[in-house]
Amino acid sequence: MLPAVIAGCEIGFWVLLAAGLLARYALRLRRTGAVLLLCVPLVDLVLLAVTVIDLRGGAPAGSAHGLAAAYLGYSVAFGHSMVRWADERFAHRFAGGPPPARSPKYGAARVRHEWREFGKAALATAVACALLLAMIALVGDADRTRALDAWLGRLGFVLAVWSLWPITTTLWPPKPREGTARNRTEHARRE
Repeated sequence: MLPAVIAGCEIGFWVLLAAGLLARYALRLRRTGAVLLLCVPLVDLVLLAVTVIDLRGGAPAGSAHGLAAAYLGYSVAFGHSMVRWADERFAHRFAGGPPPARSPKYGAARVRHEWREFGKAALATAVACALLLAMIALVGDADRTRALDAWLGRLGFVLAVWSLWPITTTLWPPKPREGTARNRTEHARRE
């Protein structure tokens, strides 16, 4: 049942987000949109409650419980930026807002961006691991929580792989290609 709840929560996140933004911008129902957007984090609380109830009911901790912890960790760390990303696009499309900001492509700005995203991933991993450890303590039986121990390693591996982007970007920051129109324009201005 838990995998279906996880899928339902992911769908619920996007439905509430889209409904809130449509109400806010397309229908001009500011309060309704705000209420719907405030309900987005409730999806995470539903998943947390179902996971705890399942474990308290005696279910052996399995991969679905680990996936629920990972989902919650990444939702906590990246949820706000995902809402902001969607909000910028809806505001531009439906309310005449400015074009959405793009992530920087080059130089120090790109390096800062990569480290900021890695920081979110580290927060997601920390939250997910804390939830996994709380689940292990809640169950209190090492035989029933072996699958959760494996998730601690998986999350660490994902974070280690993620670290390659900011590290390589720091060591070799991307630069614009020499032949691009932007570079020719900048070169012409310097002369």
